[in-house]
Amino acid sequence: MAFDCYSTQRLLQVTFPPSKNRRSWVWNQFFVLEEYTGNEPLYVGKLHSDVDKGDGKVKYVLSGEGATSIFTIDENTGDIHATKRLDREAQAYYTLQAQAVDRLTNLPVEPRSEFVVKVQDINDNEPKFPDGPYLAGVPEMSPLGTMVVQVVATDADDPTYGNSARVVYSIEHGHPYFSVEPKTGVIRTALPNMDRETRDQYVLVIQAKDMVGQMGGLSGTTSVTVTLTDVNDNPPRFNYQYTVLESLLVQSVVARIKAVDADIGSNAEMDYRIMDGDGPGMFNITTDEDTQDGVIMLLKPLDFETKSSFSLRIEATNRNIDSNFLNLGPFSDTTSVKVTVEDVNEPPVFSTPLSKMVVSEDAKVGTSIGRVSAHDPDNSNSPIRYSIDRNTDLERFFNVDALSGVISTAKPLDREANSVHNLTIFAIESHDPTQIGKGITLITVQDINDNAPVFAIDYETLLCENAIPGQVIQTISAVDKDEPLSGHRFYFALAGPAAGNLNFTLRDNKDNTASILTKRGGFRRREQPVYRLPVLIVDSGSPALSSTNTLSVRVCDCDSDGVALSCGAVAYTATGLSTGALLAILGCIITLLVMVLLIVTMRRRRKEPLILEEERDIRENIVRYDDEGGGEEDTEAFDMVTLRNLNVIRDPNVRRDVTPDTPTFFHYPSASRPSYKSLPDNVVFREFIWERLKDADVDPSAPPYDSLQTYAFEGSGSVAESLSSLESLSTDSDQNYDYLSNWGPRFKKLADLYGNSDSTTVLS
Repeated sequence: MAFDCYSTQRLLQVTFPPSKNRRSWVWNQFFVLEEYTGNEPLYVGKLHSDVDKGDGKVKYVLSGEGATSIFTIDENTGDIHATKRLDREAQAYYTLQAQAVDRLTNLPVEPRSEFVVKVQDINDNEPKFPDGPYLAGVPEMSPLGTMVVQVVATDADDPTYGNSARVVYSIEHGHPYFSVEPKTGVIRTALPNMDRETRDQYVLVIQAKDMVGQMGGLSGTTSVTVTLTDVNDNPPRFNYQYTVLESLLVQSVVARIKAVDADIGSNAEMDYRIMDGDGPGMFNITTDEDTQDGVIMLLKPLDFETKSSFSLRIEATNRNIDSNFLNLGPFSDTTSVKVTVEDVNEPPVFSTPLSKMVVSEDAKVGTSIGRVSAHDPDNSNSPIRYSIDRNTDLERFFNVDALSGVISTAKPLDREANSVHNLTIFAIESHDPTQIGKGITLITVQDINDNAPVFAIDYETLLCENAIPGQVIQTISAVDKDEPLSGHRFYFALAGPAAGNLNFTLRDNKDNTASILTKRGGFRRREQPVYRLPVLIVDSGSPALSSTNTLSVRVCDCDSDGVALSCGAVAYTATGLSTGALLAILGCIITLLVMVLLIVTMRRRRKEPLILEEERDIRENIVRYDDEGGGEEDTEAFDMVTLRNLNVIRDPNVRRDVTPDTPTFFHYPSASRPSYKSLPDNVVFREFIWERLKDADVDPSAPPYDSLQTYAFEGSGSVAESLSSLESLSTDSDQNYDYLSNWGPRFKKLADLYGNSDSTTVLS
């Protein structure tokens, strides 16, 4: 038996030799054209087994890549069709499996077999340049045929079938300057000696066409930008003349010159040099690496009065010379530069820019220290006036003579406050005040011995109670604001009466320090917690100065290692009094306080008076009220007359604190006394108290014991006299309240009380 495979392009029948397990069908590769655009499914081929007798008992089954989705098979005839449009560039072949089975039992009548459906290519993809667009460079003046760059185009079609992927290159834009090799895509120069200075960039359009460039082939393009790189084929050229001012400073730029070079980059780099000229050593020239300018700089000061012009011969040479172009001429050029010096009005110049002077610290005001001198460098030789820049002498310690330039002291100097004065002196032209020269004067103040030595620090000296005689308890040193040339030398001693004390002694160590030692032991804080030791310090100046500094020595309780535990005074406590006894005493005190508080509270709550009602004397008791005030009724226990103004009531026979129950038979003499208003302010209060005291002393009805009496005394001295309402109750009051009736109904009550009634009515 044999199995036949048919396709639209070829028919192949394969017969296997007889064997024990001979296969009853054969297979071959199928081909299907890509991009088929017909309306009907595309016929691929036919499968057939010799087991199939045409009676419909055999059914064909297809499986594998694209089965049922792309490829279908007629189960009765074995015809295979493609139902979708295929793209070889997406998938070039499909692997499928075919099997013949019994239609009733669904059992295979042939073993499963595999075959391939290959998609056949058509020219449906144009060439493309994956690396485009291109950028390339080639040196200018390159010979004909110099390679510039190679372009490469790719085609997605099948390179093994037909000419669909075979491309050729051509140049569409870029003639006649460049050419391209058709097969390799190599771009070369087509003209010799292209000049970058004329044109430095070209844009080429390169085409790639498949089907070997034949009619009907597809094409693609790319651009190639070719830049001509520079070579040193141009020499520098220049010519300059400059004018400068004589006031130009040394190391200043006189001029910038530049040789014109058509080249760029390293080919335009050049070096400048001064070949010759007058005024040797006056100028120098360097190259500005950023701009390739020649920078002429001044090396020495210019002076119009000495020389008014200079002539220089300068050469510019290319730094990187290409030997291939030496025939184009020398790659250097020279020029003449004329520097003209113009005269300017220069400021005055000091003969010595920095003057140093010395003055003693004790110099008197007006002492001359030194002299500064300046002159006008111009031909006019203008007179000079001097002044001090007060920003450098804010406290005005110095003056300068405007004409002579002599500097003198204007204030007493203190070296310890400022040892060096840095003055700026102005020299101003008299004819042109805008021309100002500046000079520096350093004035050093010489030291004198005008400061006494003192302790270097604030010492805290601790002395242990268990200190032994001869023990060093403190080492002291001194400082002195003065700075003698030979250095400091201090002498220490105990001052005055302390020199013979029995507690401490001082030992001068001869090295500007001194040690404080104990003379005895057994110090006790309870006896004296602090000792104050006056120390005399003398310097070695001429004349010598001294000061007395007090050293405080605190007695401390120390441990066995001499470390202070507590210092200062100790509170005295009863000897032998234990903590329990102290607590007991404190408890007794608290108990007594509680009992006193209870007694006071109980007395306040008792309602029975301590004295019978009929024996109560209202003059010695404070009446306590447990209800609200009753207005005028609350004043029954007091004599309201005592609240009158001093100058209204002058009767000394009437008590001012209480209402007398019995008539008074004692009368003062009728001698007239001056009004309180007429007395001096510092006497009025004394007179008032003195009169009240005599009232109480001569009153026979006064109790034989002291009593507290309170008076409402208003004082005197006001220009407006008394403004108090206390005087309004007096019978002698001349205050008129009739105007209250005109204030309306709101003031009716006040008008009734004061306006139409006399004082006796109010008091009733």
